[in-house]
Amino acid sequence: MKDRTELLSGILLLAGIGLLGRGIATIIPSIDYLIATILVGVLVGNTAGGLGWAKAGIETHKLWLEAGIVVMGASVAFDRVVGAGPTILALIVGTVAVAILSVELLSRRCFGITQKTGSLLAAGSSICGVSAVVAVAGSIDADERQIAYAAGTVLLFDTLTLLVYPAVGHALGLSDRVFGVWAGLTMFSTGPVTAVGFAFSETAGEWAVLVKLARNALIGLAATGYALYYLRRPGDGRRPGKEKTSHLWRTFPKFVFGFLFLMILASVGVISADQVTSLEHASNWLFMLAFAGLGLELRLDDLRSTGFEPVAVVLVSFIVVSTTVLGILTVLL
Repeated sequence: MKDRTELLSGILLLAGIGLLGRGIATIIPSIDYLIATILVGVLVGNTAGGLGWAKAGIETHKLWLEAGIVVMGASVAFDRVVGAGPTILALIVGTVAVAILSVELLSRRCFGITQKTGSLLAAGSSICGVSAVVAVAGSIDADERQIAYAAGTVLLFDTLTLLVYPAVGHALGLSDRVFGVWAGLTMFSTGPVTAVGFAFSETAGEWAVLVKLARNALIGLAATGYALYYLRRPGDGRRPGKEKTSHLWRTFPKFVFGFLFLMILASVGVISADQVTSLEHASNWLFMLAFAGLGLELRLDDLRSTGFEPVAVVLVSFIVVSTTVLGILTVLL
């Protein structure tokens, strides 16, 4: 009974924060309701004290995000994806490769960060944020301290890019497509990418999520590659092959399949235009719950505890990669 109360209380808290965010955006039109919802969540999470009475419900925010992305698949035009496929795929692979290599080299050659911490930073900043950190950590047997440093650094950049990207996009007058692809290619975690994309425009949000999901799909390849690399090193902990395979499948973002399934159904006419509109409204409400929870989990004390070296490594790589990618996109798109 207690668990059910905690679950219901948390969901109601997410809904309340989301509705307040919508209200703020109505009063101040220059602030998107998703960004407003996250900021309200941050304020509540860092001033309201312990929220243990709502913990189970708050933790559902990741489920709402995944559900919102799956439902949004119905509104993404399949022919547009196919048409942009080769170019987008090349950009994704190139961006991920450069980000991984730059963080690895900076960690080892310039800042003296331990190899496993550097690998976690590289995975988190190149693929899908904390999810990639956790996936690769399980593959290379990283310890809790290394995971904490990498996860804290990723969360810091998630917070900063939530505020910086929309401002840069508007200041430079970026098109919806360029901004969405840029956010999907260079920001770290799926939640902030989705929030920033839709805060910019509906079209930018669709491109941001599409590119980010394709990038997330590389998590299995990256985790496998790191596992094989560290297995070659004497003295490292080793998982049996079947256990590693099971771990990679558990950490793979399987909601990607749902997104693709609905996108294909809509493209062949199984889902009507009216149903697509209803699903778009549903995804907006699901995102509202998701971003309320994202804000609640961004604790400022945790961000302040992040060391200087991990932040410096990721900052240098991030500036180089994001500015280079933006320059390429303005030429190609």
